[in-house]
Amino acid sequence: MKDFWLSCGHHLTDRDGGGGLLITDELLKAYLARPELIPPPEACLAEHTLYAAVLSDPRRRVRDEEIAALLDADARENWSLIIGFRDRLLQQRTLEAAYLDLVRRDVGKTPPLFLNQLVQLILRNALDGCNDPFVLRAAELLFRRQRLTVREGALIAADEETIAGTESAPLSPLIAMLESAAESSIDVMAEESAHTYWERSDAFDMALDLTGGRSGLAKLGEVMVSWIKHMLAIDVEIEPLTELHDVRFSWYLGLDAVGTQVGDTLWNAGSLDPRSEASIVGLYRLTFHDRTMIVDNIGSEPVYLILAMTPDKMLHMKPQNLLVGLPIRHLEPTS
Repeated sequence: MKDFWLSCGHHLTDRDGGGGLLITDELLKAYLARPELIPPPEACLAEHTLYAAVLSDPRRRVRDEEIAALLDADARENWSLIIGFRDRLLQQRTLEAAYLDLVRRDVGKTPPLFLNQLVQLILRNALDGCNDPFVLRAAELLFRRQRLTVREGALIAADEETIAGTESAPLSPLIAMLESAAESSIDVMAEESAHTYWERSDAFDMALDLTGGRSGLAKLGEVMVSWIKHMLAIDVEIEPLTELHDVRFSWYLGLDAVGTQVGDTLWNAGSLDPRSEASIVGLYRLTFHDRTMIVDNIGSEPVYLILAMTPDKMLHMKPQNLLVGLPIRHLEPTS
């Protein structure tokens, strides 16, 4: 079996009997090792003391007054965020259950970066044993923002941070260890180059063809099937479409904010203007293997999924929509 996404920290976790990822001390210490938490030499004694104590016992309860005692305002904010996030994780047995709890109830002040890291970790678990680099590259769309461009008539998705050349947030220590991998150039994944994904998966430097009717959108559909199966123990089929005509729009899901806006317009029997039509990247039809778990008001109708880009050609998927927006009777994690 080939490994991938080493920087996500998958090797720092264990699995429970149901296949979920257990929250280990090693994983918590990786979060504590983020550069914004490591006290600089000039930090106050209270900050150095707190950091040493929590690094020694990453499950240690941190009182509000301990954070309030830190002299630096940025340090207080960073500690409040990471401890709040850690405590939400520790309320659950697995990372899968913790992510579901966050997206079903309230993410609160959880930084989007941490949510994306959770998605990557969980996908690494769900896709363990996958030997198709195209599926793994498509999976990056669920936790990495993409910049789209048209090249020779093809719609190409490339990692936005890699294109920009700088990270929008400090690198985790795990990614920093592999930072040299990001120096390689970006090219569009093709059959002849796909094998190189294994050695460069942490660089996020391979682009994916998302042109309608080609395999990229189909591979993304496979990822979404695995995501739903792993998180909700529900078997579905997701079929990419190139167009919709005269369908009964009984239930839809936007896979991102723009896709939701497009769906809202269609739901209200509106027509799309040329700009909205041009924003659509992918359309999917989702059907359930077991229809007894579906809410009564949609009958045998499928669910339509809409993926769209912003006016400046950015694509930011929201994988949580697939977990909280399906018309099903129960939503429980597999573990």
